[in-house]
Amino acid sequence: MSYSPESRPQDIPNADFPAAQLLFLSLVRVAEPIALTSILPYAWKLVSNFEVCSESNAPFFAGLLISAFSLAEACSGMYWGGVSDRVGRKPIVILGCLGTLSSLLLVGFASNFWMALAGRIIGGALNGNIGVIQTMVGEIVKDPKHEPRAYSVMPFVWSIGTIIGPSIGGYFAEPAQNFPAYFNRTGLFAKFPYLLPNIICSTLLLVSILMAYFLLEETHPDKQPQGYFNTYDTAVARTPLLPTQGATADAATDIAAESYGTFNTVEVHHEEEWRIKPNGEWIGSSTTEKPFNINVIIFVLALGTFTYHSMTYDHLLPIFLQDKRADGDMNASELSSAGLSGGLGIPIQNVGIILSINGVIQLAIQAIVFPLLADFLGVWRLLLAVTMAHPVAYFIVPFLQLLPVNLLYPGLFVSLTIRNLTSIIAFPLLLIMIKEAAPDKTHLGKINGLAASTGAACRTVASPIAGLLYGLSIDMHFTPLAWWASALVAIFGAAQIPFMGRAAKQCHARVRTTARCCLSRNDPEDDVIHIIIEDE
Repeated sequence: MSYSPESRPQDIPNADFPAAQLLFLSLVRVAEPIALTSILPYAWKLVSNFEVCSESNAPFFAGLLISAFSLAEACSGMYWGGVSDRVGRKPIVILGCLGTLSSLLLVGFASNFWMALAGRIIGGALNGNIGVIQTMVGEIVKDPKHEPRAYSVMPFVWSIGTIIGPSIGGYFAEPAQNFPAYFNRTGLFAKFPYLLPNIICSTLLLVSILMAYFLLEETHPDKQPQGYFNTYDTAVARTPLLPTQGATADAATDIAAESYGTFNTVEVHHEEEWRIKPNGEWIGSSTTEKPFNINVIIFVLALGTFTYHSMTYDHLLPIFLQDKRADGDMNASELSSAGLSGGLGIPIQNVGIILSINGVIQLAIQAIVFPLLADFLGVWRLLLAVTMAHPVAYFIVPFLQLLPVNLLYPGLFVSLTIRNLTSIIAFPLLLIMIKEAAPDKTHLGKINGLAASTGAACRTVASPIAGLLYGLSIDMHFTPLAWWASALVAIFGAAQIPFMGRAAKQCHARVRTTARCCLSRNDPEDDVIHIIIEDE
């Protein structure tokens, strides 16, 4: 028998917060985003060095390399979740880390593109840690009141990893060229220029594996020592009978959870209509009981649209930063007439630092700005604002080429801040609206699975398509092509707003941050039921 976080038999009211085990689990988890994001600064350069294709096709192959891990992970995630139900969580977490470690070494020692691609696929296929670790968080927490704080830990840890990873990948790539005093130009790191960042990330993963083996406790209810549970009588009436499993346990899209990222909790306030006859006989509710009603479908489609164009930005940015400028001696007016061709010509080491600073900006917006804006404007109005503004984030990027050198970096960080204000805020808002649109909590598992699958599919195709369009922009000497194509997709997302409005009429949500003193309203709102009496 398996249990969900909500129905586990070890629920113990007033139990201590499991800080030690969550710390160990976080240290195991943080090495993975470091490893996965370290490839972003140099993926395009790696493909170009392999000479597997023409220069214009290199962005497309870089997109394949980046998305291969996610695709393989999405295909194998449900399988590893099922295996963890049978053999326990701890062995699967260790296996996932070993898979990622082997992937890093294969990419680092790759002598051609196909070997690197195989390494990424193998790493994703052996990694089911996203869902399994989320399940472990639920099983570690004994007191349900600790769940919001516990569930917010892993997204925070992931954000920390995405800050460290690109800096390692960018700074330590091509060491024989960038650090000739320490690395021989004809040695191992000259032959494999991207081996060093992968060795560093592999070392971090090895530490995670050892920590998981010696310090992390098994959390599966059926794999505990005899007498571990005091009683099975702690289950309560609210306990669901079906657990969240497989793809629906994905931490990135778990709409059944009460928290998203670094903020504390989300309060959902519903308004319903009950129709009864004068004698009190029930007629029905205006809310359909089908799990995939029109409201759910609208918001899942909006989530897929957002996930797609957001992933294209993440893929295009490192390429655009490193791509050589159209002509270094052109002034702004000449460059404008040249058709905005090329990129910014920033060295790969600086690209890693830029991506890390971008991660810090994202974390600050998620932890501080988002809860305050959500409380001030409300979830629905804030979603409208960021959805309408999102196309601007893509439209302005190519014009960074027109800035003078002394304004390039300030302009770049302003552009990144605009993008993060829309992207980082939009994602949790869409998850909240999907949760609101659910006709009943018993359907959250299926809806969660649909949202996770939609997001995974869009992430998988986004990078190759964006790379293909950037390749076309190289051939056409018109860099805005790829960026403005993503802007068009974002405009399509904004065009869904009139249909979203129908889904939001009878639901209201409020984000509550841990910094309660910053908010004006702290009292929870009750659900409202409108009873309508109709004559026959």
